[in-house]
Amino acid sequence: MTRARDIASATTPNANAALLATFPHKNLIINGAMQVAQRGTSATASSGYHAIDRFQFTVANMDNAAYTYVQSSVAPTGFSKSWRIDCTTVESALAADEYSTFTQAIEAQNLQQISNGSSAAKSLTLSFYVKSNKTGTWGLNLYKPDSTSRQITATYTISSADTWEYKTITFAGDTAGGGIANDNGAGLYVYWGLAAGSNYTSSDSTSWSNYSNAGFLYGHNVNFFDSTANDWAVTGVQLEVGEQATPFEHEDFGTTLAKCQRYYFRQEYDTAIPYLGAGAVYRNTLAMLIMNLPVAMRAAPTAIDQSGTASHYTAWGNESTTACSAVPTIRAGDSKTSVNVDLTFNTLNSATGTYVYRIANTSGYLGVSAEL
Repeated sequence: MTRARDIASATTPNANAALLATFPHKNLIINGAMQVAQRGTSATASSGYHAIDRFQFTVANMDNAAYTYVQSSVAPTGFSKSWRIDCTTVESALAADEYSTFTQAIEAQNLQQISNGSSAAKSLTLSFYVKSNKTGTWGLNLYKPDSTSRQITATYTISSADTWEYKTITFAGDTAGGGIANDNGAGLYVYWGLAAGSNYTSSDSTSWSNYSNAGFLYGHNVNFFDSTANDWAVTGVQLEVGEQATPFEHEDFGTTLAKCQRYYFRQEYDTAIPYLGAGAVYRNTLAMLIMNLPVAMRAAPTAIDQSGTASHYTAWGNESTTACSAVPTIRAGDSKTSVNVDLTFNTLNSATGTYVYRIANTSGYLGVSAEL
């Protein structure tokens, strides 16, 4: 069973949990204070990882809704950032198969202590600060994909429009379902519902049960996308073992950044040191850039994202420059600690060293992802 407790913004987490609050690394959520945004601070894209690191936004089957989401400086006391979404075009008639969520996936090997799927399965408590102009009942979901797919849902109420409210929800441990594998895959998803059609709200899932679409956001009755006046913001997200919410675990920015870089890393262009990296020419039309990664990624990245066109990238060697003829690509079989980036040219001097750098603008980057 789940238990939800709604507390206004002036209220703090349970002060009697002072001892638990001193335990390091208690928060299973990464970047819950919304401080790290390697991909940028705003987006209008649909489903995927954009703006705030480690959190994913999803829309499914919606044919009208449009929105902007940002790393916002509007935040409750004790925080400086939040994730905020604004509706810019309405989806007034929500179809049965339409839904939207805000999500974080947690790596399975970071969840072994919860003993999921055993008689010793531990409860989890989710806490967060939320603010919206739209009052009503909003849905939450914990989803476990390993072995037998399982889920449990709860709801929370936004009672006061445009006011930061503090929420805590305790989820019982799941003693069935085969447990969570000890690997680098996704072990648990935390979903906040923004909208949900009837296909996802018709089955009671407030106790752990095998996954079904009908129970995905049971109890959610708000359509965030029914007005361009609507906004929703969240920060201070914490998921911890036990039945009490403790004060949010603030950690230094560098620690949070390193945790995020396990899943995504962006090598930025720097006007002071404009090189993206060094490598070698090994064919007269191909150079290889060796991009060392600051932390070991969850898995070897298989694709690269970059800004601009091929002509924005240049290789320097033998005191001459040559523009790329194709955008950078990752070579297959790279490791978790470095990637080899191939850059294609019309002609190069082979068997020479080279520097690769960005031209044409100062916002260039190369990014690699190992997201769940």
